[in-house]
Amino acid sequence: MRVLLAEDDPLLGDGLRAGLRQLDFQVDWVRDGEAAERELRAEPYAAAVLDLGLPLKDGLPVLAAVRKAGVAIPILVLTARDGVPDRIRGLDVGADDYVVKPVDLHELAARLRALIRRAHGQPQECLRTQDVELNPAAHTVHLAGKPVALPAREFALLHALMLNAGRVLSREQLEQRLYSWGQEVESNAIEVHVHHLRRKLGASLIQTVRGVGYMLVRDKPGR
Repeated sequence: MRVLLAEDDPLLGDGLRAGLRQLDFQVDWVRDGEAAERELRAEPYAAAVLDLGLPLKDGLPVLAAVRKAGVAIPILVLTARDGVPDRIRGLDVGADDYVVKPVDLHELAARLRALIRRAHGQPQECLRTQDVELNPAAHTVHLAGKPVALPAREFALLHALMLNAGRVLSREQLEQRLYSWGQEVESNAIEVHVHHLRRKLGASLIQTVRGVGYMLVRDKPGR
């Protein structure tokens, strides 16, 4: 899943970006509040990690502005401001979670996964569609109870489709979810990944909607 990281500390930002990438997140990193607001308004991130003490524009006004603009992206505030009034203010302005620095990287990843699945109406950790089960935390996929090995990009594509089961996603939308800044995307990359997923998980799982995109089919044909 692609997330935005807004953090002005170079060491912390670099460490968070590298660590979250190792935990299967695609991370775009900005270092000031104006850039954070611009990206939150423009890009369909799965979630965002927002520091409050940002240069150019503080994180709280950024949060208030994007919520006023109707941006519904789950936003986790990660800040050194640890006072109870600060936490209350952050949550009231529109944060979905409020975490005080320092934070364990695995806890941060778990909180992001929880925000993302709740934003898609998925209350449980594991996603299930037809005979396929995907566990984002363990990075595992099972088909009818048997493990299926998927490389990172195929796993990310399946995760995006399962979060949006029954909804058509265009190739552009899928690319936006799978690739962060600076990553080259082959023109047929999504088609190739879909082909591999069909071969491993069944041809009927992912439906092509001509001229629109792809959709994960909730039920097997005939049900």
